[in-house]
Amino acid sequence: MKKTTQLKNLLLCGETEFILEAHNGLSAKIVEEAGFKGIWGSGLALSAQHAVRDNNELSWTQVVEALEFMSDATSIPILLDGDTGYGDFNNMRRLVCKLEQRDIAGVCIEDKLFPKTNSFIQGEQQELEDIDTFCGKIQAGKDAQQHDDFCIVARVEAFIAGWGLEEALRRGEAYRRAGADAILIHSKLSRPDEVLEFSREWDNRCPLVIVPTKYYSTPTEVFRDHDVSLVIWANHMIRSNITAMQATARAIHDSESLLDVEGQVATVSEIFRLQGADELLEAEKIYARSARPDASAIILAASRGQGMDELTRDRPKVMIPVAGKTVLRRQVDKFKAQGINNITVVAGYRSEAINEQGTAVVVNEDWQSSDELASLGCALDAISDDTVLIYGDLLFRTYILNNLMDWDADLLVVVDSSPLELAQGNSNDLAWCSAPDDRAMYQQRVSVEQIRSQGGWGGRAADGRWIGMLRARAAGRDQLLEALGQLRNEEGFTRFGVPELINRLVENGHSPQVQYISGHWMDINNLEDLQRAGDFARSQGS
Repeated sequence: MKKTTQLKNLLLCGETEFILEAHNGLSAKIVEEAGFKGIWGSGLALSAQHAVRDNNELSWTQVVEALEFMSDATSIPILLDGDTGYGDFNNMRRLVCKLEQRDIAGVCIEDKLFPKTNSFIQGEQQELEDIDTFCGKIQAGKDAQQHDDFCIVARVEAFIAGWGLEEALRRGEAYRRAGADAILIHSKLSRPDEVLEFSREWDNRCPLVIVPTKYYSTPTEVFRDHDVSLVIWANHMIRSNITAMQATARAIHDSESLLDVEGQVATVSEIFRLQGADELLEAEKIYARSARPDASAIILAASRGQGMDELTRDRPKVMIPVAGKTVLRRQVDKFKAQGINNITVVAGYRSEAINEQGTAVVVNEDWQSSDELASLGCALDAISDDTVLIYGDLLFRTYILNNLMDWDADLLVVVDSSPLELAQGNSNDLAWCSAPDDRAMYQQRVSVEQIRSQGGWGGRAADGRWIGMLRARAAGRDQLLEALGQLRNEEGFTRFGVPELINRLVENGHSPQVQYISGHWMDINNLEDLQRAGDFARSQGS
């Protein structure tokens, strides 16, 4: 239902309805979530949030700009406190046009002179607009509206200006005849007597609107008994906002700390919720094709490292600097460059020393007595629909990760087909594949058959060496979790590494595809590797 129709229905439903003031998008959303069926765009509140006077110091274009944010943030109608219409009949026509463009449901204008002054500031000294002139504004606004249900509420200020009931009724009837959809009768008395007297004499000629700011102690049933159509709670959101901010500012100033206020204010996550942050994350999955909002990375970095005792006395191996940047920082930067921002590090030894920005850290408390799969089991929540699993001591050229993410495979491992003698004695993670590397073929369709260290397998030489990088996406995620669950139930699980996981995938009929490379990577297993790592990083851009 259009917002204009919603507001018209509130005025005509035959029951007393209520709307609450809001002054920006955030407060408007809060009003809607509280259950209100409509919002009062208070001129006082809109001015106050900018710390300017309620004397038309805030231009009508600035008001409309604020309303646009309020309208975008909500699905319920907004009735604008439009002061005097911001000028003559022509200004009124343009105002209605601009409000409808922003899906504002209606405007309330008051019969005072432009520029207006707030009704509660020497109201009895304020002049009223000539009745015929004000009726012309109403008629101009009605003629300008495009949607039949757009509402113009005429606010009678006769009581505010010191006139009596007769003048108030005379003006109300003239405004009704000019086309006003409702009449707002205003009063600054602490009792509702003159408003109720007006209501009795008005006798429900058209919907009646009131603003009980001054006579707030009046029971709501009294308004119902007098056929009030709409009650506006006109300024309490901005007032409560001021009170809360003043108290918070004083508390922080006096204590020079956040301890006394942190538990008393909204959480940052609540701000994100009101802003619709979750919707943006969902939209990114559909539209942000250059990013990878579903992708995550898990870096296994629980071990101290062998033979580097002096360098790892107070930090794990991944925090050793290589050419001025830690190994972990180099990996994180590469992931983020690929649009992978959900990065989890599984720490163990000296976990408190891992402090790289852009990472979440989970800890394998049993890192001394367990191996890689036990660490992976600590990060199950980080396994998304598209996850890269990587060893924490790995340095590699950027294109390797780029190709890994571009490859269309549910399970994919990176295998270096360089001659094994170039591995300088390291024969771990040898890979036997369904076919050797054919560098003439782009994205060659090859699957891994076995990952193991040293020795032979199948009576033939290995096709290369798995570098410690695996990607699981879509169905591959479930297949990986299934294989991991099977291995967890086996004796010796705590000593299993990722190669055992890959081999189980093969046994289950889910052999990962192979992305062949030739060099351009290294892992750091000892001091000699570390000495070479600096040259590698500088020369390879790793």
